[in-house]
Amino acid sequence: MLFKERQQIVICVLAGAIIGGFLLRYLPLRKEAKAVEQMKAAQIFAIAKASAESKQLPVFEEQLLKLRAEVANYGANIPVQRDLGVFLSKIADLMNEHNLKEQVVAPGKEIKADELKCIPIDMQCRGKLAQVFEFYKQLQRLDRLVRIERMEFVSDSDFGGDVSMRTKVVIYYRPETGQG
Repeated sequence: MLFKERQQIVICVLAGAIIGGFLLRYLPLRKEAKAVEQMKAAQIFAIAKASAESKQLPVFEEQLLKLRAEVANYGANIPVQRDLGVFLSKIADLMNEHNLKEQVVAPGKEIKADELKCIPIDMQCRGKLAQVFEFYKQLQRLDRLVRIERMEFVSDSDFGGDVSMRTKVVIYYRPETGQG
């Protein structure tokens, strides 16, 4: 009987060793398999995201072409000379053309910005809203880049239909090489 008990103990120990060996080998492999599954899921997600983004590429290319067309003449709208007098005279002519009254056009102090120089200009006038609107439309069509920084419209207190307009614009020019 002692022999049978020893035989059962040996069998149990061997079975325990086999199960223990199996578990010691299985658990690390299971962790590794989970890690591989997670990496696979992450790669599938990345591929799906890239595929979705690649479908947007033609849209972005179209937007890029439109932007390039818009800025193609950007450099041409920034003159090399300052030509402030010419610009101020064009503004005065536009205001006169649209019968705007109480005109004030005053340039500010020139500012250097990277490779460009800019000149702030304060403008004021009074007229009908339609006249002021047409003035702005023609201001946009000038052959010189004009950035409107601020616009203010105030209706006359007597409700006669006139508005007072105050605007701050900035014009740019590229100084010639050798100029300070």
